[in-house]
Amino acid sequence: MPLEMNREVFITCAVTGSGGTQDRSPNVPRSPEQIADSAIAAARAGAAIVHCHVRDPETGAPARDLHLYREVTERIRASEVDVVLNLTAGMGGDLVFGQPSAPLPLQDGTDMVSAEERFAHVRACLPEICTLDCGTMNFAEADYVMTNTPGMLRAMGAMMTEHGVKPEIEAFDTGHLWLAKQLVSEGIIESPALVQFCMGIPWGAPDDLNTFMAMVNNVPKDWHWSAFSIGRNEMPYVAAAVLAGGNVRVGLEDNLWLDKGKLATNEALVERAVTLIEAMGATVIGPQAVRERLGLTKRAPLS
Repeated sequence: MPLEMNREVFITCAVTGSGGTQDRSPNVPRSPEQIADSAIAAARAGAAIVHCHVRDPETGAPARDLHLYREVTERIRASEVDVVLNLTAGMGGDLVFGQPSAPLPLQDGTDMVSAEERFAHVRACLPEICTLDCGTMNFAEADYVMTNTPGMLRAMGAMMTEHGVKPEIEAFDTGHLWLAKQLVSEGIIESPALVQFCMGIPWGAPDDLNTFMAMVNNVPKDWHWSAFSIGRNEMPYVAAAVLAGGNVRVGLEDNLWLDKGKLATNEALVERAVTLIEAMGATVIGPQAVRERLGLTKRAPLS
């Protein structure tokens, strides 16, 4: 495949995530105000899209309460800074099994709910984009499974299309992209689709370049895609994604460090990504250009 570098790149900032990072850095935002402020700062630094989870404001633990999403959404939309809002729809598909000798009953941390409940905050807030984790996967924790069955994905994908919210297909492995193509072929997700390659997350696709390019080479030509890796490989993947023809994601969901011994902020990670992209001779595009490219419509939330 000939190298076709992307010359007009958009940056997504993944602001806080749902991992247990809240006690590993004071910069990980917890409250809706902190999450919104960090998202706005990232937008000012050059992020065209902000990808938001919510957390319990007191403990920092991941949450999916509707009122928290509403507050984050309202604060970002009330800001004078324009940015494309991308809310997660990945919560509510967690299974935690017992030890191999006694896997049942399911353990604390299990959170498995209906498609309607997983989509409730998206329906209420009407972001321009929401995520669709296109497959089931063993995560690094020994007995935790991120569960997204084909039936669940068809139901959630149909609701996203019905409400005019563009799915960002989260592909953690090659089969996830395969299933996404099937959802498009069935008319559940509209084409051209948007894919986010999530590299280096145990036990999904490793972030070596052979695996990465195998996934990139299987994206339909008219689709849009972005990619990221985690930890120390976050910034190398900024360069890799641009060089391979895609867009980039950075943020505290994926990496807590700016340099060795120096904790990052979302704003600083976006600024570093802008520097790398521009040093490669590409241009960082803003939210309105992204809306035009992806066919997005900015709307007010439901009352």
